[in-house]
Amino acid sequence: MGKDGEGKTCCGASRAMLSSDPMERDAWFLQQAEEVSRAPASVTDELRGRLKPIPGGIYEMGARRSSFPADLDSPRRKVKVSPFLMSPHSVTNADYARFVEASGYLTVAEQEGWSFVFHLFLADRAAWPISPPGLRWWRRVDGACWSAPEGPGSDITGREDHPAVHIAWYDALAYCNWAGLRLPREAEWERAARGGLVKRKFPWGDEMMPGGAFAMNTFQGKFPDLNTAEDGWPGTAPVDAFEANGHGMFNMTGNVWEWVQDRFGPRPPAGRLPETDPAGPTEGHARVQRGGSYLCHASYCDRYHVHSRTRNDPDSSTGNCGFRVAADP
Repeated sequence: MGKDGEGKTCCGASRAMLSSDPMERDAWFLQQAEEVSRAPASVTDELRGRLKPIPGGIYEMGARRSSFPADLDSPRRKVKVSPFLMSPHSVTNADYARFVEASGYLTVAEQEGWSFVFHLFLADRAAWPISPPGLRWWRRVDGACWSAPEGPGSDITGREDHPAVHIAWYDALAYCNWAGLRLPREAEWERAARGGLVKRKFPWGDEMMPGGAFAMNTFQGKFPDLNTAEDGWPGTAPVDAFEANGHGMFNMTGNVWEWVQDRFGPRPPAGRLPETDPAGPTEGHARVQRGGSYLCHASYCDRYHVHSRTRNDPDSSTGNCGFRVAADP
């Protein structure tokens, strides 16, 4: 999980690292997500109306050379994406609360009774000593979930416009089924993230801090023990913090990792013609996450570029992972 890219995830953590035999559990979570009833048309129309059009076309997806070969984000390859619609920002706590109130859905973290919380957010770290191997900064906290991001005694008051976190892939799927929307395909996500720019590192260009100003929410200080929060946010920031890119998308890098539809796996070799609307591998368990988070730092996980990707198990939830939604035109 460090610079060598050997681990399964980046600054996230997988439940599989602490438990075994996930197949029956995953089948149950998938069933729960797929059985969520769709919201009334007035609600689905409203939610769809928030999406912004992203133009189709051919672009170069991925990086010329990867800093983390295991991420499989290089080499660049041309892909062709049809026009689509995408949310300008991550699904917020207020959005997810509305969904839960309407559907009665329980997230993976709520059903299993715990999730991973970043250690600096805990008043008493000794009370939560269990960490995944090699990831001491993540602590298993009983009671942590989307509505109690730091565990017992915490809530989302004052963070209604922050991204919903502790969201597993199945939880994102459940919201999409209720909302009449879908998760973006990975090629769509990167198309939107680039904001119309070509071969650039960030949604706004190549400088991490254009004009010396912070343009995204990442980790400052010495990871993982000292966060100076010079960008103003020690944890999540509001979903519309910082400037939108050329397609009107906010926080496509930093803030929270975002689930996409695709399974994680080897990509097909580049052909003579661009692949059209690629949907990722047809087999595999792990799902792709995009964009980096408020925990990304150059010393450990500089995956805060438009091409950056990682993977995690679909039942895994952490305090730095959320999602945004998409739809066909």
